[in-house]
Amino acid sequence: MSVFPPTADGASARQYVLGQELQVTILTAAAETEGRHDVTDSVMPAGAATPLHLHTRYEERLWVVSGSLTVWAGPDTVTLRSGDFFTIPKHVAHAIKSGPEGARALNITSPAGFAELIERAGTPLALATSETGLDAERFAAVAEELGDTVLGPPGMIPADLDRPGR
Repeated sequence: MSVFPPTADGASARQYVLGQELQVTILTAAAETEGRHDVTDSVMPAGAATPLHLHTRYEERLWVVSGSLTVWAGPDTVTLRSGDFFTIPKHVAHAIKSGPEGARALNITSPAGFAELIERAGTPLALATSETGLDAERFAAVAEELGDTVLGPPGMIPADLDRPGR
């Protein structure tokens, strides 16, 4: 069993934020599973949304701990609540938005990938403030290197890709 070393302020060295939209604790990293999978514990405040994106190297699985998430994945739209589970296959455009009460979910990617993105593009929680923003340029560069493709901004869903002018 791994125990994550605390930082000087008591926070885990594996806790990160992506701006104000996402707080993530890396529970299991690629190095601990020979790259087979990783597991993160993610918290989104009410109404937070991911950009429309897809993964070319890993599947994403979500298990909602509390609150709710709406997931647009390809042609499907599902609202997940506590205890619900959903798999997003590779190469499927998707976006995720937390419900009015926010959401906490376990995110499992296989093979491993998401935890590395968070570690490399996020801000360590111990360094974050209420003013910490997402470094979109850094996030996009790391995402691209790891095989993720950002297709549109938060609020855009897969159906928007089929609309004229896109």
